[in-house]
Amino acid sequence: MKRSRTTALLLMSAAPLLFTACQKEETVQVKEGLYTSVEACSEATGDPSSCRQAFATAQQQSADAAPKYASKEECAKEYPAEQCVQQQTSAGTSFIGPMMMGFFMSQMLNSGRGAVAAPPASQPAFRDKANGWAKPAPGGSGGLNTGSGIGAGKAGLAPVTSQPNRAVTASRGGFGSRSGGRNSVGG
Repeated sequence: MKRSRTTALLLMSAAPLLFTACQKEETVQVKEGLYTSVEACSEATGDPSSCRQAFATAQQQSADAAPKYASKEECAKEYPAEQCVQQQTSAGTSFIGPMMMGFFMSQMLNSGRGAVAAPPASQPAFRDKANGWAKPAPGGSGGLNTGSGIGAGKAGLAPVTSQPNRAVTASRGGFGSRSGGRNSVGG
């Protein structure tokens, strides 16, 4: 009788550890994409409200993040001439720079609950003469190119390889994600 009682207590104390080890970890997905319009974003993501919010945020950041040139001719060397217009930063400085031609939107989704974990993050996107896309480089004032002076050009931008108007989904985490990359050799 004593042995079975000890065994039962041992099993009961180990049960919470076993249940915790078998629980499914919550998977966090990052859904991101480059969009040329709110309509294209809405079609790709099925979330018009987040697309409108991301576009408005990117538009507010656009002048501060845009490459800055002293003349339209300098700007037209790297961007189509029709995109090079006079703009004004949030600090009131005027400059010539390319217009925002799209926006990047990313959302963190918590698939364990099926709810959006955070509001969408967005950045303006600029397209150069070679049809390459770029967004504000990380660092500085929240990733914005506010510290770059006029004539700095593309200095505050990071090139990207994203294709416009397609949502890209990347998964992070999940049960067994750490052991999935390991190779084992039998023997």
